[in-house]
Amino acid sequence: MNKRVLCFGELLLRLSAPGKELLLQSPSLQVHIGGAEANVAVSLSRLGHRAGVVTTLPDNPIGHAGRAELLRQGVDVQGVRMQNGRMGVYFLTHGAMQRPSEVLYDRADSAFALAPADAYDWHALLRECDWLHISGITPAVSVAAGDAAIAAMRFAHAQGARISFDCNFRARVWGQRASDAPRVLRALAAEADLLFAEARDIDFIFGTPFGAGTDAPGKAAAYAFESMPRLQWLASTARIRESVDDQEYAGTLRTRKGLHTSRKYSLTGIVDRIGAGDAFAAGLIDHLLTETDPQSAIEFAVAAAVIKHSIPGDFNLVGRAEIAAVMSALSADVRR
Repeated sequence: MNKRVLCFGELLLRLSAPGKELLLQSPSLQVHIGGAEANVAVSLSRLGHRAGVVTTLPDNPIGHAGRAELLRQGVDVQGVRMQNGRMGVYFLTHGAMQRPSEVLYDRADSAFALAPADAYDWHALLRECDWLHISGITPAVSVAAGDAAIAAMRFAHAQGARISFDCNFRARVWGQRASDAPRVLRALAAEADLLFAEARDIDFIFGTPFGAGTDAPGKAAAYAFESMPRLQWLASTARIRESVDDQEYAGTLRTRKGLHTSRKYSLTGIVDRIGAGDAFAAGLIDHLLTETDPQSAIEFAVAAAVIKHSIPGDFNLVGRAEIAAVMSALSADVRR
């Protein structure tokens, strides 16, 4: 094992209302460090890989605290740049019952967003890299970040690394640039070996009409494999929501040879679902790095996402044994 994985994206400060309160219902906020790519890197570090984050942080106490938190989680920070500026922030209000969770972003003109596209030495950063992971949130932050992402992908290909891309369209982050999103996401998705996307994502970035019917996932997948020659795996998750607190969760992994579907989990009393998709991504990357068969890969990835729902904060703070316990239905027992 011990593969080297790099994740490129913005590290964020998360400020959330305590418990199930509304934002500023009481004069206190809980603080976590997070961000899609950092979440993946932390999970992969805990699974035994040499995971690193490439980003730009403000050269101030908040930025240094973010860098220190990555180090504390065993993540390589050699690719973290420090410069003048501010750290991107998001505010989270946890949902309850039929009231959904809500995210409010404050990340315009962050140090990461303002970093020029050529700020990163991809030739050096990607040396001996086995896998590169980027999400669709990165190009949404700024044009420069998107240009850096496509440059990273092209250097990764030249180095023989595999690439994963999570479509992750966030309209609130794209803002006035939302009309550019399909074109930009399409270019990045075309570089991926592993794509995290649902049928609606394929529709969005390609302008296809597959819709939401029962046959939509299969048609969208066929179109994706035909349109993107590099693509080897297409992964997605599905939720059935009874309420914010009680849901069903499963995942699928498609290859050019077939479809693999995980078991379905009932999630009752969800603690925090932020970062679950990143835990899923990390679990899948972990198994695909080790050439495990697709069925084992999707089962492990979904179990990783399931246990993340029980952990406050963005990071999935568990290792292989805890995920295996979920898969073997032993996690509800008291461990003595």
